[in-house]
Amino acid sequence: MAVVSANRLELLQIADAVAREKTIDRGIVIAAMEDAIAKAARSRYGAETDIHAEINPRTGELRLARHLLVVEQVDNPAVEIDLVGARRLNPAAQIGDSIADTLPPFDFGRIAAQSAKQVIVQKVREAERDRQYEEFKDRIGEIVNGAVKRVEYGNVVVDLGRGEASLRRDELLPREVFKTGDRIRAYVYDVRREQRGPQIFLSRTHPHFMAKLFAQEVPEIYDGIVEIKSVARDPGSRAKIAVTSRDSSVDPVGACVGMRGSRVQAVVNELQGEKIDIIPWSPDVATFIVNALAPAEVVKVVLDEDRERIEVVVPDAQLSLAIGRRGQNVRLASQLTGWDIDIMTEAEESERRQKDFAERTTMFAEALDLDEMMGQLLASEGFASVEEIAYVPLNELASIEGFDEDTAQELQNRALAHLAQVEATFDERRKALGVEDALREVPGVTSPMLVAFGENDIKTVEDLAGCATDDLVGWTERKDGEVVRIAGALEGFELSREAAEALVMQARVKAGWITAEELAGPAEDEAELAETTEDGESQA
Repeated sequence: MAVVSANRLELLQIADAVAREKTIDRGIVIAAMEDAIAKAARSRYGAETDIHAEINPRTGELRLARHLLVVEQVDNPAVEIDLVGARRLNPAAQIGDSIADTLPPFDFGRIAAQSAKQVIVQKVREAERDRQYEEFKDRIGEIVNGAVKRVEYGNVVVDLGRGEASLRRDELLPREVFKTGDRIRAYVYDVRREQRGPQIFLSRTHPHFMAKLFAQEVPEIYDGIVEIKSVARDPGSRAKIAVTSRDSSVDPVGACVGMRGSRVQAVVNELQGEKIDIIPWSPDVATFIVNALAPAEVVKVVLDEDRERIEVVVPDAQLSLAIGRRGQNVRLASQLTGWDIDIMTEAEESERRQKDFAERTTMFAEALDLDEMMGQLLASEGFASVEEIAYVPLNELASIEGFDEDTAQELQNRALAHLAQVEATFDERRKALGVEDALREVPGVTSPMLVAFGENDIKTVEDLAGCATDDLVGWTERKDGEVVRIAGALEGFELSREAAEALVMQARVKAGWITAEELAGPAEDEAELAETTEDGESQA
């Protein structure tokens, strides 16, 4: 059939039908048809020929034309035309112009028709994939509803109506089974553009899935009155969610529980009976952690803000409740708060305090040549090291009951002499290990560190500058299915990763690898940005 003899409206009807079925723009389908017809025409007139097809989107009229470049001398008649021939087509043609030469209608052969069909199918498929990706990439973090299309080796393929999504077996709740046709709700946590089309990944175990379910069930969360601060889940078993209210008249926990527990029960039912603890959030870390360990009672907490660790003391009878089955309660509380939590009973804490007191008493007695009673007195006053006694203001020592200024001065002299002796011992050891003097000039490096460096073959400023943070504080790795701890050069110094990184960067400055300005640059930029923000807010 000749192209021009085809029903013009039939082309538009086909384009409309495909656009509706694939949910893509009608113009994309018409453009695919134009490319297909142009390709078929090139098979007739030659592959080198620059042929363009144009379908009028209102009338369906098809126009075929080949584009020719106007040149002085024609080398390739398939793509070039001389000025005389060009002016027959367009009297105003000039050298360098492009002339459109209308082509007569032609009959599609079987091979050309098949080739055109392949082009249209490919273009439509690409447009459909682009549409799916553009639609779902902005829906990451949302809950979607769909129907189970098929189950492959435990992985569920979900039909979302305008696309397919994958729900992997490890993103399903334990003991959760779906059959073809089942309705399913899940959380979109990732959308990727891949060669075979957009891949949409769903999850029912993601912590934010539960947060979004609460937002659907609790109007106060949707309206922003109640805010979900953090979520921790042991999927299918237990979860903790921390909430706070922007309105003092609204109880955040009560709003999430609902009348007779109706709201929280709706979420529990969706999560296959997963138990949910709703925790009131607090800006005070200690209070928040005590709340997070509910239902266990807490007697005392001790914060270590530098290491983000907290020691929690509970009654002996509450220990198992605080830890939970297989450590579940304390693990979820740790995930919820972002702090490492150590739990101990009152008896264990008392025993540890007594042991710590005895160790400090012995240390003071030996280092300062004191009797046991004097050592106990210093330990009971809260002194933890000889350095504290050496550098504490003299009047603080003299104010201890039974001490006077002479006694305090003598204690400080002995402390300073002990520290000098220890320093000399470390320095001797450092020299024996071959650690260079320049390394002690790196800010933050102490004499004990120098000895540790020497024992780990870090003997020059360049050696320290070439270290990674893990080389200093250690790391963990999995070997034969077990997690193994690899010690760093400064193991036992209780050095944070930030402090270790600062040591390495200072060594790089000392070694001349970077300048002090380059090291301070990011911090200064952040400070300037903060000042600018504050100024802008104050002016507003």
